[in-house]
Amino acid sequence: MTLSPRSYFIAGTDTEIGKTLASCGLLCGYAALGHSTAAMKPIAAGAEQGADGVWRNEDAEALAACVTVSVPRALSTPFLLHEPAAPHLVARQAGVALDVPHILRCHRDISARADITIVEGVGGWRVPLDDDQDTGDLARALDLPVILVVGMRLGCLSHALLTAESIARDGLRLAGWIANTVDPGMRFLEENVATLRDRFDRQYAAPLLGIIPRLAEPTGPVAAQYLDLGRLP
Repeated sequence: MTLSPRSYFIAGTDTEIGKTLASCGLLCGYAALGHSTAAMKPIAAGAEQGADGVWRNEDAEALAACVTVSVPRALSTPFLLHEPAAPHLVARQAGVALDVPHILRCHRDISARADITIVEGVGGWRVPLDDDQDTGDLARALDLPVILVVGMRLGCLSHALLTAESIARDGLRLAGWIANTVDPGMRFLEENVATLRDRFDRQYAAPLLGIIPRLAEPTGPVAAQYLDLGRLP
């Protein structure tokens, strides 16, 4: 089964809030529907060197394990930074320029090969990439609809609403959002989800795509069970 190729940019309210888990869930969900899938983690900060001498990023490898269309890592992660820190600082230290036009070329190549391409951002929406650009600028250059992953924990309401506001101000469409349960002991979890669902529905016509609970087995196939892809445009 095929459809017109489309891509989504996966943004998050912060770092370590489940962007990769949600991205893997989307990839596995679309694959289960018979669509070909590909993925990018254009900028990855944090890598370990294997016995074979190859540097690998855990998030990029998780995405690669969930796609149906494999591509060279030089395309899917054109900028692999070794230190797990703010990308603009690590890139500067390594003497690397995070070249957005190069990322765009890689995306064009990858997205031509699959029905669905998932592009996972780095950190939150305003994480700097250099002295002038941030993750939001990368998303704007790619000009893709955005799926926002909200890490459900104390303080997430402000983070989520501010991020959605920034996405809209950057002229991009918020296509939907995913609630990922970072803190299973969060007080009033359901009420917080309801608050965001109401705001996102009214202000951005952005549907809730699913609520991922705290998973004992945080993998793409398991996360996909909690997502409703039929709500995506």
